[in-house]
Amino acid sequence: MSVNNQSIKERIAKDINLFEENIKRVKKDAFANQNLDIIIDLAIRYYNDAKYYLEKRDYFTSFGCINYAHGLLDAILKRGGLE
Repeated sequence: MSVNNQSIKERIAKDINLFEENIKRVKKDAFANQNLDIIIDLAIRYYNDAKYYLEKRDYFTSFGCINYAHGLLDAILKRGGLE
């Protein structure tokens, strides 16, 4: 089954938007005492990388970056009892 670049781009954009919604649920102040601010920063960096590579049409790298960002964010949300 082949997938065209437009559908891949749309999937990545959807994942980026989902990250933007979920990161709002995480507040650095609420997690600072748990030393999670470093992980939050890494998640945001991966998110920014995903947007950069999407713009460059490197869909493989962009998809990998946004998945790492979501993984880190999921761990934070589960640790904080928000998931």
